[in-house]
Amino acid sequence: MIKKYAPHRADIVGSFLRPEKLKEARLLFSKGEIVANELKDLENKLIEELILKQKAHGLKVITDGEFRRAYWHLDFMWGFNGVKKIELEHGYKFHGEETAKGSIKLVGKISGENHPFVEHFKFVKQFETPGVVARQTIPAPAQFLAELFRGDNIINTRNIYPDLNELEHDIAKAYQTVMNDLKKAGCKNIQFDDCTWGMIVDKDYLKTKFSKGFVFDIEAERGLRLNNRALSNRPEDVTVATHICRGNYHSTYASQGPYDDVAPYVFARENVDALYLEFDDERSGGFEPLKEVSPDKSVVLGLITSKSPVLENKDFVKERIVKASEFVPIDRLCLSPQCGFASCEIGNKLTEDQQWAKIDLVQEIASEVWG
Repeated sequence: MIKKYAPHRADIVGSFLRPEKLKEARLLFSKGEIVANELKDLENKLIEELILKQKAHGLKVITDGEFRRAYWHLDFMWGFNGVKKIELEHGYKFHGEETAKGSIKLVGKISGENHPFVEHFKFVKQFETPGVVARQTIPAPAQFLAELFRGDNIINTRNIYPDLNELEHDIAKAYQTVMNDLKKAGCKNIQFDDCTWGMIVDKDYLKTKFSKGFVFDIEAERGLRLNNRALSNRPEDVTVATHICRGNYHSTYASQGPYDDVAPYVFARENVDALYLEFDDERSGGFEPLKEVSPDKSVVLGLITSKSPVLENKDFVKERIVKASEFVPIDRLCLSPQCGFASCEIGNKLTEDQQWAKIDLVQEIASEVWG
């Protein structure tokens, strides 16, 4: 039971390694040494080349690789009205590395009109061919809310929105505006990227972030409520999926823990068509929580890691797919890397050739399992 536009038996999460020439151009632009149109022209050229490669490697979905972004999440958030780009004193603390320090600050009420990602999508849309669909990846509403309550943002967010219900209302409405504009631009496939579920299963992470006062059920219900609120008027004939991971920055991770506690919320009750789930190592636990997946959802197993150039053993991956099918029927399962290859501009620690070898491995295994 696979939806018309997503997922695909051999799938991807969305981001790809940035070419060095793109990184260099973005640096020159930040220094004022090239103008916006020069950067845009190069982005267009490199995105077109990437799309041709995606098709050449047999993918049925195309993305811009997130080549126009510095971060998988913040660039989208900066596109909302009422949001300002800032840097905090510290980035996120990943295992062995601290991320870049970018964040957001509210300067007014949130709304979603004229979001730049709609134009970004239109560029990718023109390269659709029969059987190949353009996907737009965006951070989930719950991820946006989490960023508004990160570090120094908390006081400012409460000053702008003393009523948290009003804040949730405006976030949901802003997302609805963007999704409807994407629909008008011809988008059939939207993907929420959401690390919040991966964070709240990690008790050490929660101690560091919240210290006292964290109540799991309250946080889980809030995230579920906000995501579903944004999806309450979702456009018809658009497939919406969500991707869940535990952080992906320069081949490091932020959190760990099985899905058991969050499965009754997101697996069972989030109103999406498919779940893209990280399962590339022991940090994600076993497959048993998949029994909570509602029968209207497909599951994309992220069994191929984007964090390492080492190719997985095909037989072992196929055994894991069979194991997962004990909890979700195999006709509702698909395969992908556990995350993108460059969730942020820095990218993971592998080469472009190694990246495409991973994609080819996904294709080979999917062909052997599903035909």
